[in-house]
Amino acid sequence: MALDGAFLYTIKNELKILIDSRVDKIYQPSKDQIIMNLRNRNGVFKLLISVEANSARIHITESSIDNPASPPMFCMLMRKYFSGGKLIGIRQIGLERILFLDFECINDLGDLTVNTIACEIMGKHSNLILINSENKVIDSIKRIDASISSERLILPGIEYELPPRKKRYSFIEDDFDIIAEQILNIKGMDLSKAMIQVLDGVSPLLAREWVFYTGKGADVKISELNEEYLSRLKFILKMTKENVLECKCNFTILTDKEGILKDFSFININQYSNLLISKKMSSACETLDYFYFERDNSLRLKQRANDLFKLLINTSERINKRIVNQKEELELCKNKEQFKLYGDLLSANVYRLKKGDISITVENFYEDGVLLDIKIDKKLTPSQNIQKYYNDYKKASNAENKLMEQIEKGKEEYNYIDSVFDALTRAKTENEIYELKIELAEQGYLKLNKIKGKLPKEQPPLKFVSTDGDMIFVGRNNKQNDKLTTKIAKKTDIWLHTQGINGAHVIIISEPNKSISNKTIEEAAVIAAYHSKAKDSSQVPVDYVEVKYVKKPNGSKPGMVIFKNNTTAYVNPNSDLVERLRAR
Repeated sequence: MALDGAFLYTIKNELKILIDSRVDKIYQPSKDQIIMNLRNRNGVFKLLISVEANSARIHITESSIDNPASPPMFCMLMRKYFSGGKLIGIRQIGLERILFLDFECINDLGDLTVNTIACEIMGKHSNLILINSENKVIDSIKRIDASISSERLILPGIEYELPPRKKRYSFIEDDFDIIAEQILNIKGMDLSKAMIQVLDGVSPLLAREWVFYTGKGADVKISELNEEYLSRLKFILKMTKENVLECKCNFTILTDKEGILKDFSFININQYSNLLISKKMSSACETLDYFYFERDNSLRLKQRANDLFKLLINTSERINKRIVNQKEELELCKNKEQFKLYGDLLSANVYRLKKGDISITVENFYEDGVLLDIKIDKKLTPSQNIQKYYNDYKKASNAENKLMEQIEKGKEEYNYIDSVFDALTRAKTENEIYELKIELAEQGYLKLNKIKGKLPKEQPPLKFVSTDGDMIFVGRNNKQNDKLTTKIAKKTDIWLHTQGINGAHVIIISEPNKSISNKTIEEAAVIAAYHSKAKDSSQVPVDYVEVKYVKKPNGSKPGMVIFKNNTTAYVNPNSDLVERLRAR
């Protein structure tokens, strides 16, 4: 991620609005995260400090974060030393990835003193360290003793020292000619890597973007740095410096075309061309707050979805195994006619049967005198042997009918689980996942623990607007599909669904005195194909028909309907079209 010293510098500038604020409350939501409520004349601000290895940062947050019922010991210690304190300064040494927050506090004797919070934002080495007015460590959220590091100890009572660092130059403070000279002194290295080595507080993303501008889109090696390249490099460094100092940064979040968060920056990023999409943000704090909240939410969502995916996969495998076994049993039932034949032939030859015989050869009068050897049970009487074959025939017939019925139900159940699986792949929020859990619990596939407090609010159907202005609704899951098709839609609305492929129910809302155009139907069909298992296919068949021809059979699984008088359209799923038609 691009939370380098330069980005931290922009954070420092934004946090200046907190100067002279009083510490109102302090929380510790997790082991490596602190939230401080700071109050001033403009209101209350939540300052988040995280030293988690993969999300170390400091910024003002608007996100709602749950707190533990009882505060951890470190949180209690912070409250002791910083509650009621006034923030009097925010410092950064050069472009080091450390912010020092100085607070004017009152000690146990009632005297004014200055305590400092050192926020070291350095990846897996990140830490939050409390320092007193004598530069002694009060404590840290991560204690570092000799068993962890021999270079730098962070323990209560010892003097605070900066992390060891090599001499680097700052594009904010140092002369560009000196920076260029230092870069040229490095041989056999790519320009971007050399800039990271020479400059302080520069991330790989930022260095690559500067090189992208220097080389006009082409990669540049140090050996290729001519006067033109050096001139362009100095210019982009100067422009970045001016934008940072004058607070005119272009804060950007980068996502792929699927909306997955990739990186963030305080300058425009052009090196990825059309591979990544840039989302503009208004400030550094908003950038970090949005990026990490959405990323962490996606991780939580993925974890909860993974648990449900495992359940669905295991259930599908169990159903499929049961169907295979039932089909094997059904194969054995094909001998039922032979049992009846043996009973008929034994009945015709009962006068020849004797108790104690183990077999008899008889003429098959159904096949022009072909002789058959029929085994008989020597312990049974002739009539009991005859009855046994008739009973075997009856059992096989009953079993065949029962197995065919069970196999059909198994296929329906397998298809239902597959439809829930498809809905889960399209779930974007925790509420959608929870609604799927409710559905599965109602169908008896899992037990759902009671949720404390309010239940999650039911999500409305997805909404789209066709080019011709017609409203299009899309169900998020099977229960919503049923509600959309059988309760919300009018008989004259158009219902669409991928043919023989699990997916969402799609409804085109019809308006009085207005016919639905072929263009709208085609766009709705594209939406239906996109919200189905055939999302990545081409020429997807989509059935469409008026809602009055769609029925839900009694006792059928959620989302299952039957229909008639349908027409089929063949379309290609198009994410760009779907996104363009999405209702805002």
